Amino acid sequence: QVRLVESGGGLVEAGGSLRLSCEVSGGSISNYRMGWYRQAPGEGRAFVAGINPSDTYYIDSVKGRFTVSVDTAKNTAYLQMNNLKPEDTAVYYCTAGGLTDYWGQGTQVTVSS
Repeated sequence: QVRLVESGGGLVEAGGSLRLSCEVSGGSISNYRMGWYRQAPGEGRAFVAGINPSDTYYIDSVKGRFTVSVDTAKNTAYLQMNNLKPEDTAVYYCTAGGLTDYWGQGTQVTVSS
């Protein structure tokens, strides 16, 4: 059973940084397309960034501020978030895509102005 556990969320002031982690267990992270989504209050879940296997993808609003990466030795994906803005406030989810898609439980990121 593949399991994803996110961590690293929290409360930060605008302009600050956070690094989210997504630890994969029950399978090798190398077998999956890793992605990060977020869900702001009152909105649907939306794609933010992805990596497969070394190509990276970002939505326009986070380009130059967010960096997605994978450490295969630690079986963990990361989302480094710099210069955070209040509009980045959301629950962030990681996903591992393959024949089956797996999701983590989410981690709250709150950016104060």
